[in-house]
Formats: sequence, structure tokens, C-alpha cells
Amino acid sequence: MSASRLRRVAVLVLEGAKPLDVGIPAQVFTTRASMPYEVRLCGAAPGLVSGGDGLSYHVAHGLETLAWADLVFIPGYRFPDREDPPQPVVEALVAAHGRGARLAAISTGAFALAATGLLDGRRATTHWHYTRALATKHPLVRVDENVLFVDEGSVLTSAGAASGIDLCLHVLRGDLGVAASNHAARRLVAAPYRSGGQAQYVPRSVPEPLGERFAATREWALRRLDEPLTLDLLARQAAVSPRTFSRRFVEETGYTPMQWVMRARIDLARELLERSERSVEQIAADVGLGTGANLRTHFQKILGTTPSDYRRTFTRGE
Repeated sequence: MSASRLRRVAVLVLEGAKPLDVGIPAQVFTTRASMPYEVRLCGAAPGLVSGGDGLSYHVAHGLETLAWADLVFIPGYRFPDREDPPQPVVEALVAAHGRGARLAAISTGAFALAATGLLDGRRATTHWHYTRALATKHPLVRVDENVLFVDEGSVLTSAGAASGIDLCLHVLRGDLGVAASNHAARRLVAAPYRSGGQAQYVPRSVPEPLGERFAATREWALRRLDEPLTLDLLARQAAVSPRTFSRRFVEETGYTPMQWVMRARIDLARELLERSERSVEQIAADVGLGTGANLRTHFQKILGTTPSDYRRTFTRGE
């Protein structure tokens, strides 16, 4: 996908909309010279929309914006299990999807997306507090309560507000590449990448003390991707046993330690392919994969394409 094409983003503000859920896509995809997006906030009709948590929104656009957009975000809203959005909203979402727009729900926005029937037979998630309610209200949806976000191609869903950032960065990575996504993450002071398969936070009766230590180990590893990294070495850096490290690492990231290291290496390779003219062999050495053949094998396995084709995708039209 050419990075130069302007993409049109609509943020659909429903009654009871949650402020963080509205603000996240509006800020991540904010209209600026470095980002090929135009963002419009809309509602069921132009004017004042009563929000949740004491805030309201004045939106300049109505449902006609969904016919304009390439990507529609549906922020979460209060009391989503009580009733569906107005029928014109549901019909406008179905029509937008029918002409090729992607629909992305943040948190309880999944209820509005499920009301369209477009999630029937598909995996989806929502805030952990509402996963049972979503499964009860829409039994044809395959609700996964243990993930941060789900990408089903033309329909995407995420858990609570913070995971909306993960979903937005995931979309950016697909549209513009790793470099643009990492730049946006730095601007937001957010983690550059959390796996969609990472478990949601669920309250625990016993506090878990190792989160910061494991995060520091991941940062340590990211600075040494060109060096040999083993499970024993990572566990030693975190000052825990390899068994404990493996178990907790999967809980925190959704990947085994070595799966995470491999994906981090492929991500770095992607960024170098996007932003440098280094050869595949040089990049393989830079990211700790040794040879171009090894890089090609893992690139194909994880991304379903070759390094050369990937580079052409993000240089075409520049």
C-alpha cells in the first residue's frame, strides 16, 4: 500500500461516548503533514452528542461521513448492553463496510459493530467487564475475552481504552509500516507494539511484582537484537528461573520469549527495509538473523511475503 495516498478516517461518536475512546483515534490519526490521514468526527446527526463521564461533544458531521471514510472508528459508550444504536447508525455502518471501509471498534464500541451482524461468526473482543454481556447479547460472535485486540480484516475490535492505542498502532503498521507506527508511539509515549494476543488486565487478589522487571528485560533485549539471545540469558537478566520467565512472559506479551525475540527482529528488519538502502544480507546481520536466507525464511513465515516485496510496497510511489 502506497504511503502517499490520503486515507479518510471517521470517528463515530455515539450517545454516552467515552472520552478516551474518542480521543485515541482522533489523536493517533490526527491530520498533519507527516501522516496521510484526514480525520472527521461525526455522530448520528451534526450537533451536540451527550457523552459519558460528564463530557459532551459537538460534532460537525453526520452519518454521511461514513460514506466518505476509508476507516471508521466506533469508540466505546456507556450502557452498551441495554439497547442497540439507532437503526440509521447500524445501516450506515453496514453500507460503509459494503463499499470497502474498515470498521474498528474500541472497547464497548464492539456492541454497535455487533449490532450490524458483521461480527457474526467472527472473533471479537471488548472490555473485559463486558465480554459476557457481548456474548449473551450477540451469541453468533466468537467473543475472546483474553486478548487486547482482534483483526478480522475488514472488522477490528479492541478491549479497554488503552488497548485502543494498540489497535490504532496496529492499523498504522499495516498502512504505513513499522517506522511510522514507532514514530507515532514515541509521540504518544506509548509502547511501540503489544501483541493483539496479549491478555487483558483482569483484577487479581494478589499483586504481581515482576511487570516492571520484565519490561526492563524486553527493553534490554531490544537494544541487543544483533547479539545471540537465549531463554537462559533473558531469564538471568530478569533474575528469575527460565521456567518462571517463560510462563510470565507469555502472560504479559502473548508470545513465548523466543517468539517475541523473533518478531522483534523481524520488526527491526521491516524498519530497516523501509528506511534504509542496506541489502537483505546486511539487514540480516543487523537484526541477529545471520544470513539473508534465514531472514527470508522467517519473514515469509511471519508476514507472508519476502523482504524484497515488502521493501517495494513501502517505496512505491515515493
